[in-house]
Amino acid sequence: MRAITVVPHQAGSARLDDVPDPDPLMGSVLVEAVAVGVCGTDLEITSGAYGWSPPGADRLVLGHESLGRVIDPGPSSGLANGDLVVGIVRRPDAVPCPSCAVGEWDMCRNGQYTERGIKAVDGYMSERWRIEPDYAVKVDPGLGILGVLLEPTTVVAKAWEVVGSTGLRAFWEPRTALITGAGPIGLLAALLGVQRGLDVHVLDRAETGPKPELVAALGATYHTDAVGDLDIDPDIVIECTGVRSLILSSVEKVASGGVVCLTGIGSADPTPIQIPETPLANEIVLQNKVVVGSVNANRRHYYKGAEALQRADHDWLAKLITRRANPEHFADALERQPDDIKAIIEFASL
Repeated sequence: MRAITVVPHQAGSARLDDVPDPDPLMGSVLVEAVAVGVCGTDLEITSGAYGWSPPGADRLVLGHESLGRVIDPGPSSGLANGDLVVGIVRRPDAVPCPSCAVGEWDMCRNGQYTERGIKAVDGYMSERWRIEPDYAVKVDPGLGILGVLLEPTTVVAKAWEVVGSTGLRAFWEPRTALITGAGPIGLLAALLGVQRGLDVHVLDRAETGPKPELVAALGATYHTDAVGDLDIDPDIVIECTGVRSLILSSVEKVASGGVVCLTGIGSADPTPIQIPETPLANEIVLQNKVVVGSVNANRRHYYKGAEALQRADHDWLAKLITRRANPEHFADALERQPDDIKAIIEFASL
């Protein structure tokens, strides 16, 4: 079968390969790939900056944003032929640590977790893949190809959960949220914020293209100004860029008692940082601000993400998928374009 593979830490090594059929040891459920989303992590892996191949292998099958169709549900999965499923990305470590032992593998404490298509386990960019029943999430067939958005939606479902649980430390009635970055994570974070009834603001550099229109269609407000120039005092900031200057500006901007949740990492930022006159630590302490990070997701976040997608306007969701490529032209999907939001690789039609 065909699969898109890469040699981790070797730039330019991605290629469309002939690989063996998936090993039954990978799971009793056999799935035909429908589509796989491409995200920044995939681009980092193909650039040579990141990734680990499975033990004993040189190459890693890419892909963690999956959508597939069951072709053999196995003996006891509760699934049926033709069901649409998404594969959970992370697996608990083998020890396991206390968090992994109770199903909170997204909070792994010893770093020995594995991740499909990222860390030590082949991913979903292949014509067929296998998965364990407990890690296959059934998708409402009404979503169709939009089910490929579930994995990135789990990232923001967890981020909003983290924000909510952090807010429980005291009496808190948030009304305004700022999302920095209008990529797929930022737009999905805005969607979930609107679904929560908040006054949502989204900040991005793009002045044209689909992003401003998508934000407006949500009933949210789009900005291209600097964070410090915004005429709002957000109770919540969900930071989706990883840009150092935006992180610091967000901590300064968030209202007293507010929460800043970081979801983006590793973005290059050549802008010199101006240290505020009041030390940042003092501001956090004296104004009861909280800065918290959120990464990955566990099973309940997939269910929450699926619910959010089902509630959303499907026409709006469809506009997030801005480019499609077939496996033979996978390299096109790995090249960012100016108006990109989400590129996907389609293996089969629905």
